[in-house]
Amino acid sequence: MPRPLVAYVRFVDALNAKIGKIAMYLLYVMMGIMLFSSVTKFMHIPAIWTLEMAQFTLVAYYMLGAPWALQGDANVRMDLIYARFTTRGQALTDALTVFCLMFYLGVMLWGAFDSTVYSFSVGERNPTAWRPVLWPLKTIITLSFGLMLLQASALLLRDIATLRGGKI
Repeated sequence: MPRPLVAYVRFVDALNAKIGKIAMYLLYVMMGIMLFSSVTKFMHIPAIWTLEMAQFTLVAYYMLGAPWALQGDANVRMDLIYARFTTRGQALTDALTVFCLMFYLGVMLWGAFDSTVYSFSVGERNPTAWRPVLWPLKTIITLSFGLMLLQASALLLRDIATLRGGKI
C-alpha cells in the first residue's frame, strides 16, 4: 500500500484509540454522579441535574468509545460461516460489508450534523426541570459518527491491503 494510506490508517487508529481510552474513564464520572445523586437523595436534598447528567455522560461514553470498539473488532457477528473463510475470504467479506456501514454512518453523520446546527441556532434545551442546553451532547454525537466513518474507511483500506497480499 502507498505510504500516505498506511499513514492515514495508523493516524486514524491512534486517534480513535486515544479518544476511546479517554472515554473509558467517563464510566467513573457517571458512577460519581450517581453516587452524588444517592447521597443527596438520602440527605433529602436531591439535585435535579444528576439523572440527566448521568444519561449525557453515558451517551458520551458509548458514542466516543464506539470507534475504538470498531477498530478492535469488538462488534458482534455471527461467525457460523465467516469463521470458516480464509483470511482473504474474511477480508473480502469485510470489504464488501463495510460499504453498507459507511453508507449508514454517512447518513447518521449528516443527520447528527443537521441536528447539531439546529441545536446551536435555536439554543435548544432539554424540556425538563433542569433544562440543559443540548448542543454539547449533539456535538459529541456528531464527532463520534465522524470518527466511526474514519475508522470504517481505515478498516476498508486494511482489508484491501489484505486482499492484495499485504498488511497494514
